[in-house]
Amino acid sequence: MTSLIQVDQLYRFFSSRCAVNNVSFKLERGEILGFLGPNGAGKTTTMQMICGNLAPTEGQVFINGIDILDQPKEAKRELGYLPETPPLYRELTADEYLGYCARLHRLPAKKIATAVGNAKERCGLTEVGRRLIGNLSKGYQQRVGIAQAILHTPAVIILDEPTVGLDPIQIREIRELIRELGREHGIILSTHILPEIQEVCTRVQIIHQGQLVMNDSIERLERNMRALSLLMKTRGTPDLARLYALNGIHSIDALGDNRYRVFHDKEASPASSIAEIAVSFGWGLLELTPEKRSMEEIFIEITRHSPSTEKE
Repeated sequence: MTSLIQVDQLYRFFSSRCAVNNVSFKLERGEILGFLGPNGAGKTTTMQMICGNLAPTEGQVFINGIDILDQPKEAKRELGYLPETPPLYRELTADEYLGYCARLHRLPAKKIATAVGNAKERCGLTEVGRRLIGNLSKGYQQRVGIAQAILHTPAVIILDEPTVGLDPIQIREIRELIRELGREHGIILSTHILPEIQEVCTRVQIIHQGQLVMNDSIERLERNMRALSLLMKTRGTPDLARLYALNGIHSIDALGDNRYRVFHDKEASPASSIAEIAVSFGWGLLELTPEKRSMEEIFIEITRHSPSTEKE
């Protein structure tokens, strides 16, 4: 089966500086790929090359099997794009704007009304078609921006910071819309909001200093978020030597008031063994809780080494 996006050994140099260094990945139908990177990491440059707005120094980009360098018009027909600031005309109604975008996408005149109606229905805009875009809330304006990106039923939808500036209710609505679109399309979601990646995406990749340093499923990421430590609290004073004798325990930090942080191997948690010993020797176990790292901590850990300060 042809991948919706295939990026092969992508490089981009600006003079002698390598902004994107040997980046390769694929996007399949039904996937929502979260694309992360600190400022200056090469994320924007990579996105521009995928969209055909910037030519790579080396490498290839295929959109639904079409080489974007050899057949740019055909490849771009398979793309829908929502930039961080949606390209909206506030003086037009939503219907007028979407009709205009449909003509820009070169949809046949007889299919425009149907395409606009379908996009409005999918994006929850049926009731606001005749309202001026300038009078719509920020959340509805984002919906109009997404509607223009899906008018021509592209295989791939690229969304750049789609929830910036929205209130919590609007954010929830846009995330639900993205999940729904992800069932039929392939989606690349570029965002700095790390919880959004966990809420919406099926896969995440992180670019740092021009190189992909992480490309994994959300399920595996969440497994990695389970830290390699347990918090333990007892009523009495435990015999730490007995804990150290357990397989897989690396170290134990005393936190005061009979509270301890127990560090262990990644492969298996010794929680059940600790509980058995605590009960057997009457330590009075009050708490035994696995600690969990946040996605922010993982992101910082991956990208903290020699951070880039240059602009993309």
